[in-house]
Amino acid sequence: MTADSRADHRPASPHLTERQEARRRRILDASAQLAARGGFEAVQMREVAEAAGVALGTLYRYFPSKIHLLVATMQDQLQHLHTTLRRRPPAGEDPADRVAETLMRAFRALQREPQLADAMVRALTFADRSVSPEVDTVSRLTTAIILDAMGTERPTPEQLSVVRVIEHTWHSALITWLSGRASIAQVRIDIETACRLIALSGRAPEQAPAG
Repeated sequence: MTADSRADHRPASPHLTERQEARRRRILDASAQLAARGGFEAVQMREVAEAAGVALGTLYRYFPSKIHLLVATMQDQLQHLHTTLRRRPPAGEDPADRVAETLMRAFRALQREPQLADAMVRALTFADRSVSPEVDTVSRLTTAIILDAMGTERPTPEQLSVVRVIEHTWHSALITWLSGRASIAQVRIDIETACRLIALSGRAPEQAPAG
């Protein structure tokens, strides 16, 4: 997912002016480009500011830390993925198959830029409570992507629980792949296994025997 290809897909943030949104867009693009070239360590706030053409103080007003910036970069990547998936939704009649296909498409997009993926995942791992709103947004986007693939508009508590398990599996699989401890084939197996829980969440609860 290249930065330039996202420019036409981002809705403006309601609390930002058009000029501020354009500035934020440049910052996120610069962050993604630096991370894609050199990973987590390459994303230095001063270099991001220079690449985005903004003052360092301005950058810190938008993003208080490198972790905030990289988590927002992941949010931006997921927003683009969500837009793409809505334009080209996964095929298949079975919700589990559609979710597995969706998450593998997301995985392949990250696979094309492994240093960017590693930087974003490391930022999520390092995030403390001060980054909770940004992390929560990433989680909500991931949930929305999975629910769209399931074709579920009003999920039950059981379905939401399954979605969380699938999210955790996808995130863990991404970490193990980035660290070289899992093959792409193993990632697919793990994701497909977790997605089988979707069918279970849709079953009616068994009634207790009378008496």
